[in-house]
Amino acid sequence: MRIVIAEDSALLRAGLVELLNGRGHQVLAAVGDAEELFAALETSLPDVVILDNRMPPSHTHEGIRAALQLRETRPEIGVMLLSQYVETRYAAQLFAGQPSGTGYLLKDRVADVADFLHALERIRAGGTVLDPEVVRQLMGAGRHTGLESLTPREREVLELMAQGRTNAGICAELFLSAGAVEKNITSIFGKLNLHPAAGDHRRVLAVLQYLQAARPVWPDHFAEGGSRA
Repeated sequence: MRIVIAEDSALLRAGLVELLNGRGHQVLAAVGDAEELFAALETSLPDVVILDNRMPPSHTHEGIRAALQLRETRPEIGVMLLSQYVETRYAAQLFAGQPSGTGYLLKDRVADVADFLHALERIRAGGTVLDPEVVRQLMGAGRHTGLESLTPREREVLELMAQGRTNAGICAELFLSAGAVEKNITSIFGKLNLHPAAGDHRRVLAVLQYLQAARPVWPDHFAEGGSRA
């Protein structure tokens, strides 16, 4: 897997380079800010970009702005956003629209190297990765009527769906039978008014409903540089 890293912490950046190269991946570039990232992308084509959320010059949301720009202009590149904090409104903006090949993880919760590498592989394959804590807070932020009608068990199932779990993975996590998981998912689709339709992926649409329920109105300065307003 070919990877570009944008992380302003020199120690973390060097650690990621060593880790990824040591596991057989190829780090094409490792830079400290968004400007250097886009310069690197002019001469390299990675499978995945790993982005820090807060980078120079303001250390606020340069990473999320760069991620949004990549989603808009370079959708063939997977994006993994690493953040120190749960910022639900930015996660909702990032995953609204076309969430495939996108991830959002909290740095302090990435405790297992194998899990992190697996997450990168899922993003390269077009999957979606969301930190469980981000999902929980997005679920709490949702104000959609259909979401409010979900039972606690259905909300647990939807949360795991948002993390990219298969039905088998949900069964193992919640100690449910395959039939019980399917019944909960069918109920979720019904309450969210997601009826079978050609070309629609109801599993993804169900996750997007609560992400979009938390979607903010962006300040004007976030509309710069090709990012979504």
